[in-house]
Amino acid sequence: MPRPLRPALATALTGPLMRGLAAFGSAEMIGRIVRLLTTLVIARQLSPAIVGTAALALSLFELCRVFMNIGAGQRIIAASAAELAATCNSAHRLFWAWSLVVAAVQLLIAAVLALGFGQADAGWMLAAFALVYPFMPGGLVQVHLAMREGRNAGIARTAAIQVVADQLRTAALLLAWPSPWAVVLPKLLTAPVWLVLTRRNRPWAPDAAQGLAPLTGLVRFGGGVLLADALAALRTQADNLIIAATLGPVALGSYYFAFNAGLGIVTALAGAFGTVAFPLLCRADDPVRALRGQLLGGLALFATLIAVQALAAPYYVPILFGAHWAFAAPLVAILCVAGIGQLVAVIAANWLRANGASARDALRSLWVCAAALGGLWIGAQSGSITAAATGLVAGTLVASLITLITILRPALASPHQEQPA
Repeated sequence: MPRPLRPALATALTGPLMRGLAAFGSAEMIGRIVRLLTTLVIARQLSPAIVGTAALALSLFELCRVFMNIGAGQRIIAASAAELAATCNSAHRLFWAWSLVVAAVQLLIAAVLALGFGQADAGWMLAAFALVYPFMPGGLVQVHLAMREGRNAGIARTAAIQVVADQLRTAALLLAWPSPWAVVLPKLLTAPVWLVLTRRNRPWAPDAAQGLAPLTGLVRFGGGVLLADALAALRTQADNLIIAATLGPVALGSYYFAFNAGLGIVTALAGAFGTVAFPLLCRADDPVRALRGQLLGGLALFATLIAVQALAAPYYVPILFGAHWAFAAPLVAILCVAGIGQLVAVIAANWLRANGASARDALRSLWVCAAALGGLWIGAQSGSITAAATGLVAGTLVASLITLITILRPALASPHQEQPA
């Protein structure tokens, strides 16, 4: 490795980035262990039809919740000290207004689901999930201030407690009341837990004396972030629809399992990496050097994790999930490789958002979505689930190469890059 790159890599692997990622990784591991236990209870207590009803409501809720990512939180993280208080005041108001809009849209979708598609149970569940939104604005400024200040241990602890409380309540309810509502209600009950712990981790209250930041700037920036995140959500959901439409439900079951077993952990870690890295990038004295360290450190860490996971797939898949899933081990190994693309996407998104280029980030997200889903569709035309997964990975890696050439390489080549505002 060239000498100039060694200090950046050493700093990235031993500095606050890796400490923060370790905190999130530990929380994620605890959550996944508890989720596995709950999955076993669900499999024993509920029929596939009941699980499908709950899954439909949960999937639509997750898609709706994506629209809460309006970018105001990133502006809090990137704001200068002088404009921070006013930005927080405006973001707080925007969070409240927007959460009510998203809740109203979700209620409308629930009504259409119940009345237009005859899915009354799923519609009522989706409507019940709308009760989560009033809890969110009271803690969103606080959680982004905690990210800004590097309070990653507290954020990760809150996430772990929320997941564990959700899953344990789900398991207990399922044993007493085998119903899809046993999967839904705990998520409503854990929303206050998240709010209390988030506010305790980083207290904050609006300060009217500091005034308000212009809403136009927050909305303009937030529009790009919202579009980019919506496209990312589309990329992670539309692949299932393509597989179902081209290869059928049996293939979808195998693909869905392999995707979660092969890419689920890497996806969660990539998201945690972005959460920890963004504030460090915004506050860095030398943003280009920080970007270089994050890119090198991230690639070194994720390439190692992905290689180990892919090579070990033939061994851990039948042991953890049962011998009847052994056939999916090669599929798991293939899908693991897409994790490199997710890391590159997260790093590029952080850089663009730190520099206020949310519209360009939306464009980046568009070509990543098109390349990944296009590769999947082309591979699926062969009738092979393995070819479809290979096409997804190939498309993701092509998009990553484009991202490296058009966004990250020019940023790293600039010796006088200004600090992100």
